[in-house]
Amino acid sequence: MEKVIEVGGHVVYTDEHSKPHNALITHVWGTNCCNLLFVVDAEDKNDPYGRQIERRSSCCHGSIQQAPGNFWRFPNE
Repeated sequence: MEKVIEVGGHVVYTDEHSKPHNALITHVWGTNCCNLLFVVDAEDKNDPYGRQIERRSSCCHGSIQQAPGNFWRFPNE
């Protein structure tokens, strides 16, 4: 069965420092590209509502990203 990305789906985003974050898809651009958001775990990034969120746009799947960060993957990959 082929995995499909969809709005509201759970993925793992690896940031520019190669640190993984649980993320939610907010827009799908195709089979390997999406916009997503994740909760920042840095202690200094709090606001009155708690931890801040960050967004990434046009983020590609790890299988087509050549850099060691700034990509998403499914949780079981």
